This record gives sequence, C-alpha cells and structure tokens, in this order.
Amino acid sequence: MKRWYLYPFSLGYHLGTSIRNRMYDWGLFSSSKFRTPIIGVGNLSVGGSGKSPMVMYLAEYLSKYYRTGVLSRGYGRITKGYSIVNYDSNYKLVGDEPMQLFERFRNRFVIGVCEDRVFGAKKIIEDMDLEVLLLDDSYQHRAIKPGMNLLLTDYNDPYFKDFILPAGDLRESRHGMKRANIIMVTKCPDDLTEEKKQFYISRIRPQHYQKVFFSAIAYDESIIGIDSMMPVKNLDYYDVLLITGIANPSQLLKELSKYNKKVKHLQYKDHHNFTDDDIKKISAEYKKLGEYKVILTTEKDYVRLKSFDYLRNKIFYWPINVEIDKREDFNQIIQNYVRKV
Repeated sequence: MKRWYLYPFSLGYHLGTSIRNRMYDWGLFSSSKFRTPIIGVGNLSVGGSGKSPMVMYLAEYLSKYYRTGVLSRGYGRITKGYSIVNYDSNYKLVGDEPMQLFERFRNRFVIGVCEDRVFGAKKIIEDMDLEVLLLDDSYQHRAIKPGMNLLLTDYNDPYFKDFILPAGDLRESRHGMKRANIIMVTKCPDDLTEEKKQFYISRIRPQHYQKVFFSAIAYDESIIGIDSMMPVKNLDYYDVLLITGIANPSQLLKELSKYNKKVKHLQYKDHHNFTDDDIKKISAEYKKLGEYKVILTTEKDYVRLKSFDYLRNKIFYWPINVEIDKREDFNQIIQNYVRKV
C-alpha cells in the first residue's frame, strides 16, 4: 500500500536504515558469527510474505537429518528473556507463531524465543546441542550474521514495486536484497508459467551468487477443530464466520471462495490480542448466521482463539503448507550449506 503523502518521512527513514546497514557492512557495528549453521528467514517488507509456512517447511525438512532449532523473537508475548517452548507454554508466554509451530510439530525440533538474538542463539545452540538453527524474521537483525539468508517476497506485492516506510511497506531499501543467498517468491498463482517466472526474475535482478525460487500456499483438504475434522468441500453446506488476525488474508479469502460464497469476515490486525469484547462481537455475528454454521480461522489465530471457552468447541482452523517449485534443487542448496559448515 503506497502512501505518497508520507514520502518526505520515508527519506529520513531511508537515511537512518542505510547508515545502520553501512555500519554493519563496514564492521563498525559487530555482527556475531557461529560455527553452527544458521539460516535466517525474513523479508524486506512488513508482514504478509508467507514467512510462517516457510519456517515450518525448513524446520520439518531439516529435522529429518539434523538436531534442528528455531529461534523467534516471540512477538506479542507478555514475558521477556530466553525460553524454550514446551507443553506448559501458551501464546501469551511465547508468542503465537512459536506456539503454532509447537502445536503442529511438538518435539520434532526445538523452538526457542528471545528478543536478544545473539544471546538466544548461543543459549539454544549450546543447551540443545543443535546442528542447525533457523532464525525467524531475522533479515534486519544484523547483530547475527547467518551463514545463509533466505529472503521472501510476495508475488502479488514484490519488494521491487514497493517503497520504504512510511510511504510504502519496506523496512529498508530494496538494495538490502543483496544480502540474500536465496530469494523465494511466495504465494504464486497456480498457473505461473516459465515465461512469467523469467520475467519476474528479470525484475528481481539477482546477483550472480543468488538463486531465485517460486512457491505457493497449499491448503489442506480438511479443517481441524479441537476434537474433530471436516473436509473443506463440506463447507458449501454451512454459513462461515471467518476470523483473521494476519497481515494479509486475501489469499485465504480467494481459496475459501472456491468452496463457499456465504462468508462473513471479521478482520483484525496482525498478531491481534483478542479481548472479551472481541469474543462478544464474534458471538453476536455467529448467532446471526443460519442453522448450519461454522467459525473458521487461521492456524496462527487458532492458538489464541481456542483459549476462549465460548469458541473452543465451535472453531476450526485451516492448515497450510508451502509447495516449492524445483523443490529438490532448493533442498539440495540447503543441505549443501549445512553439510559444509
């Protein structure tokens, strides 16, 4: 979203972020390196680039071969400091995205939270004897220098068409893409041709050391509740109340429209902290629906919403995964990096 009237303020923001990046580039600000392989996953823009499913993909894949960890800031939690996500954790203590990871994968890999990335990385690697660590949303956190940087950009809202905050949504100049080893174009349409991919790559203008891949969101065939599942195709028989607290729900709405046209959407900001008043509004909207009705949400929102008694037995979430074009090539690059460190 472009806000050209804020362009003068973007000049100041651009100057500040550019000076900061130069300080790291020139070694005037320290950037810690680790012997353990570290893969950073992030973006240039604020929210909505498909980071969560990409972290899920990498963590699930790497955990088949290595002792794997994921370190997150734990955005939105009420606590501070370093913590490992476990069965006693909840979204208030560790943040919604780490809790989402844990509820799907449990102990397949280690999940830690710490706002101090350097301290957190040292702690989780040493305590858990990790062989590889994933840094979630780390692209601008340059106090750590990952051995590999994975930069995500939304196919429908790429960084090369965007502008720096606050006039646009970029956290830093598009020139920051040069720090990436892999550029992943996310949320691609199903009918993306090779010709369109090559055109897109020409707009990205990757450096000689960079590889570009394309990926799409894959929605599960079932929605999941606390003790039941329902085939997505059955949604056609229901009135659907959709609740989202994510940066960009457009892809979800598009997918849902394939199965149901009777959708009432309550949209909240990303990482929204749902209140009792929100639940009252949700309850009122739910009661307005027909005899056959269901409340649907995202996997990330589900870890927060299911804590409310009224919703626990009524709400379902729709799991998503990521499908990567030329997946074997992508996996091989990841494997080659981890093996050689």
